[in-house]
Amino acid sequence: QCQLSGLWRNEQDSLMEISTVRDDGDFQGKYLTRVTIAGGCTFPSPLKGSQQQPSEGGWPTFAFTVRWDKFSNATTAFAGQCFVDAGGKEMLTTMWLLREAVGSLQEDWKATR
Repeated sequence: QCQLSGLWRNEQDSLMEISTVRDDGDFQGKYLTRVTIAGGCTFPSPLKGSQQQPSEGGWPTFAFTVRWDKFSNATTAFAGQCFVDAGGKEMLTTMWLLREAVGSLQEDWKATR
């Protein structure tokens, strides 16, 4: 069984801490991106999400959002799955979509990465 709660580090040395996952799958936590650390900002950003409980023998899927409220007018949505490899190491695989605020509808094309 893969446990989503705890401290996680990604390939870019960003840190994410997820509190206890509630019985209904909801969770909260903090995200500290390496990009902001390199820029001198060390404020963690709040995250909120939900985990789908897997069927027997499955690996849980999850989604969460991060509000970059201290240094950017943007929000990122992550979706992924938690796995345990053959050596017993827990691993999260995710995809993300970042949305930045723009000043007009004409600039909408450049707001999402």
